[in-house]
Amino acid sequence: MRKYYFTIALILFLAIGITSCSNEENKTQNNTASRPTIPIMANEVQIGNQIWMTKNLNVSRYRNGDPIPQVTDPTQWANLTTGAWCYYENDLNYGKIYGKLYNWYAVNDPRGLAPQGYHVPSDTEWETLISFLGGMTVAGGKLKATTRWTFANNSASNSSGFTGLPGGFRRYFGYFNSIGIEGQWWSSTEFDSDNAYFRMLGYDSAYVFRTADFKIGGLSVRCVKD
Repeated sequence: MRKYYFTIALILFLAIGITSCSNEENKTQNNTASRPTIPIMANEVQIGNQIWMTKNLNVSRYRNGDPIPQVTDPTQWANLTTGAWCYYENDLNYGKIYGKLYNWYAVNDPRGLAPQGYHVPSDTEWETLISFLGGMTVAGGKLKATTRWTFANNSASNSSGFTGLPGGFRRYFGYFNSIGIEGQWWSSTEFDSDNAYFRMLGYDSAYVFRTADFKIGGLSVRCVKD
C-alpha cells in the first residue's frame, strides 16, 4: 500500500513539473517573439532575424591573418586600388570610439574583412534591417546612438540596440569630414565599376539614406552574422 501511494505521488510530481516547464518555455517564446531586438552576447544584437554587431569594425588584418595597410597620406589614399584603412584624421583616439574607416577594396577583398562567422552586409541585407524597423523614413532614429552626436540628434532612440555612431568619412581624394554629424557604412554591393552602395545616418533626420560612393572612399563597416 505504501509503495502504491509513493508511485501515485511520483507520477503527480512529474506531471506538475513537466507542465510547469512547458508553460515557462511557452512564456519565454512568446516574450521573445514580441521583442524587436534581442541582446545575444557582448557587442551583438538580434534585430528581426539578423544578428548585428553593435560596434564598428576595428580590425587591421584580414580574416586569414594578412595585414591591411594603414594609409595616412591623402595622395597615396586617392590612388589606391587595393584595400586600406585609416583612423578619422589619422587620430587613434577617434579609432577607439568609432573604429576604423575602410575603403571598399578592403570590404571586397577575398581574404575576408569581417571576422570569422560574420560578413559585411549586402545592400539587400541593409534593406531587410531597415524594413524591419519601419522603413527608411523612421528606421534611422531607431538605429542611432543617443550620444556622441555633435548637434541635436533628432529622433534618436537607439531602440534597435544597433548604436549607430557619427564616425564621419574619408572622401576619395583623402580629406576627412562629418565626425559627430554623419555615420556612413559600406555594403558589399557594387553600384558600378567605380562605386558601391552604402547607408548613411545624419544628426538631423530619422531617415536612413541609401546612395553610392567611390570605392576609394573611407567609410565605417558594421558586420552581420553569417
